[in-house]
Amino acid sequence: MKTISILALTGLALFLGACGEDSPAVNKVAIERSVKDVEKSMLKAFTSKDAGAFAAFYTADAVFMTPSMAAVKGPAAIRGAMTAIMADPNLKGDWASDRTEVADSGDMVATRGTFTMTMTNPATKKPFTDKGSYVTVFRKQKDAAWKAVLDINTSEVPPPAPVVKASAVSKKAKKGKKR
Repeated sequence: MKTISILALTGLALFLGACGEDSPAVNKVAIERSVKDVEKSMLKAFTSKDAGAFAAFYTADAVFMTPSMAAVKGPAAIRGAMTAIMADPNLKGDWASDRTEVADSGDMVATRGTFTMTMTNPATKKPFTDKGSYVTVFRKQKDAAWKAVLDINTSEVPPPAPVVKASAVSKKAKKGKKR
């Protein structure tokens, strides 16, 4: 009888231990590697000028913010904005994260990095190169894929000066002479 009681108590202890609320340990190294792979795939879509593939890396409620453009929300708006950006024949870009923060829960990741991008100055029609920093927040999806939910980049380069047309300069000069 004593043996049966000990076995029953041992079984009960094992059962109750298995019912605990502890979740499995989060493998932050594997998560960081997965998100860096997603960023590399995003860059590949960008450099191949595939706006649809690029936008597919964003959640339905994602917000994308970039200089000189209003924030866009959701994959359709991101695809539209990227289609316009990618139409630039001078467009080239590169980015890489230098810091990754994985949430203890393992379901959110923030990356921070730097970028360079060459594009056409709309005023001069000449290529110029921008560089700066970005932060992207990724959320783990139900299918275990990582998608960006917030993405912002900020330039370190002042915007190009607008081109002043000669006719505008001569009108100002004429106004100044009438004093």
